[in-house]
Amino acid sequence: MRNPYNWIRCFWDVFRRELRRMTSRPIYFYCIVVAPLFCLYFFTSLMSSGLPKEMPAGVVDLDNSSNSRNIIRTLDAMDLVEVKQVYSSFYEARDAMQRGQIYGFLYIPSHFSRDLQAFRQPKLTYYTSYTMLVPGSLLYSNLRKLTELVSGAAGRSQLYARGATEAQAMAFLQPIVIESHALDNPSLNYSIYLSNLLIPGALMLLISLITVYAIGSEVKRNTAREWLERSNHSILLGLTAKILPYTIAFMGIGIFCDWYLYGHLLFPNHGGTALTLLLTLGMVLSAQALGIIFFSIVPTLRMGLSMSCLWGVVSFSVCGMSFPYAAMPTPVQALSHLFPLRYYYLVYVSQTLHGNGLAYSWLGYLGLVLFILVPFVLMIRLKRELIHSFYIP
Repeated sequence: MRNPYNWIRCFWDVFRRELRRMTSRPIYFYCIVVAPLFCLYFFTSLMSSGLPKEMPAGVVDLDNSSNSRNIIRTLDAMDLVEVKQVYSSFYEARDAMQRGQIYGFLYIPSHFSRDLQAFRQPKLTYYTSYTMLVPGSLLYSNLRKLTELVSGAAGRSQLYARGATEAQAMAFLQPIVIESHALDNPSLNYSIYLSNLLIPGALMLLISLITVYAIGSEVKRNTAREWLERSNHSILLGLTAKILPYTIAFMGIGIFCDWYLYGHLLFPNHGGTALTLLLTLGMVLSAQALGIIFFSIVPTLRMGLSMSCLWGVVSFSVCGMSFPYAAMPTPVQALSHLFPLRYYYLVYVSQTLHGNGLAYSWLGYLGLVLFILVPFVLMIRLKRELIHSFYIP
């Protein structure tokens, strides 16, 4: 087949054949359109407020004084905390926390005000549940902040009573003023950080599954030889023409997700539109390459789909977004480089959050490109498996 016209004719023949297969089976519509849009809406609406607010908490007030009531009002005034109930004993509050009604509680001992006025150093105790990490951590942070404020107010009152001025009291209570600046996400919005990785991660999982299914269904329906004949036995031409419709479809969904995140929700994007589209293209192609790799290694539809699911789910844990890469064991650090989501994460942080160009994020792009090139090494094996495959239900 040396005539370029034959190459083009075979390419479009396979391309149109795959378009008919895509439009004739609902599973493609659900996996390409419905599932990604559902994930987009689910994650962005779930974390629409940025941070969890009004998390239920309790208070055990055994002092029942004006000072303790002022502490309760201060705690309830915090944005992230809502005082659901004031309990009469420690055991009632603990039981409520174990039942999941509250995430933590503050324990104010009896004679708190009397001990405070007599300079006996009364103790405020708080208990938090880490059954769920995010609510427990945020509630712990707010309860700790509250106790520090109460301690500082008490110390300031004592200094005032001894004749200290306000400047002297503040210099003693806070001798070093600390300024904190949260770079790239100053509002500490969970959605800005997580949605930009959970949604592409879910999309990459769907892309690899559809890629495995598109190739594996040829084996399952015993049409693999027909597919190769239509491409004149060129596995490169046949695979490119077969995968291209899905590339276009998923690229369209990826662009819509980018617009929704950065154009509609106005998430920070310091890398610019061109680099964002380049990263989206790299995400789609690397996920498709991963699907081809899986089916080439294990040329059965069931095992290929299982490997794609396993790889896609584990990638959320080892890519570095939920647990810091530097704290991982050395074998896990090495394993993380076998997941394209890891390289997507590196480029996203460097390019989208930090605003660095290709000069600083090229290693991440190189990792995505290497994933895209691996299927070319496995094409001979894939072609051999397609020729000799025969599915028996």
